[in-house]
Amino acid sequence: MPFAAYICLVVAAMCWGGNTVAGKLAIGHVSPMMLTTIRWFLATALIAAISLPQLKRDWPVVRKNLPLLFFYGIVGYTLFNAMLYSAVKYTTAINVAIEQAGIPMLIFLLNFLFFRTGVSLAQILGFAMTLLGVALTAAHGDLATLLTLGLNTGDALMLVAVAAYSVYTIFLRWKPPLDWRTLMAVPALGAMLSAVPLLIWEASNGEARLPDGTGWLIALYTATFASLMAQVFYIKGVEWIGANRAALFINLVPVFGTLFSVVLLAEQLHLFHVIALALALGGIAVAEKGRPKPAAPAKPVIGG
Repeated sequence: MPFAAYICLVVAAMCWGGNTVAGKLAIGHVSPMMLTTIRWFLATALIAAISLPQLKRDWPVVRKNLPLLFFYGIVGYTLFNAMLYSAVKYTTAINVAIEQAGIPMLIFLLNFLFFRTGVSLAQILGFAMTLLGVALTAAHGDLATLLTLGLNTGDALMLVAVAAYSVYTIFLRWKPPLDWRTLMAVPALGAMLSAVPLLIWEASNGEARLPDGTGWLIALYTATFASLMAQVFYIKGVEWIGANRAALFINLVPVFGTLFSVVLLAEQLHLFHVIALALALGGIAVAEKGRPKPAAPAKPVIGG
């Protein structure tokens, strides 16, 4: 189902691109750990409301795989977003965008080191094209500005976020055979529970901020689109075409983030935005066309 996988992964990237903008808009309206906690509380409530009968049917499998499912929520959902929402307070949008684009590269590397997953020259070229598009977007058309970047607290937090989501993606190869609603609900519960200690820590430092009206709208968006829709679509994409191929689509996140900024923040659309989007999409096409061909018919592997 390659075409369906592509649609799912592009929609997921769009939702996450909106999440990047939401994280920036949230500053001054809701604190990072408060947003993370509310986001996963709402997401858990929403998915539970439509999946309780399915959760009961899947409970025997859930019980056997509860640590793994909670691991997905803690690492891929809570840790990644808590770090991202915190990072935008300390570092520039250029840094965050470029560091988030390191996720596919790290996934490629981890898959090669631990599973000897083959990578073709075309995939490397495709990755380079998409990364160039991301860099061009992040640098606002002037790649020379990348030479001035330095590492600060925000950069370090984003590196943790990049590592967290890469590990989460790799571990999806062991995803148990569960209905998508269950696969979303249980990790979301794990994410909500793991976010509470972070909120307590934030409150103990006097930095917790309850959301105002804008903050609640941002939290609702992140719960519905950036959490439920994006995560389910990304999981399906990884299941259908594998982690390495799906990872390339993550490079669209900062591109969509920039385009949404034009619409939502009234920023001007420049030629380099169009060029960057073409590079990102072209890179995905090149990597897909030249991906390694299996020597024998591949057996279906859940999450692989």
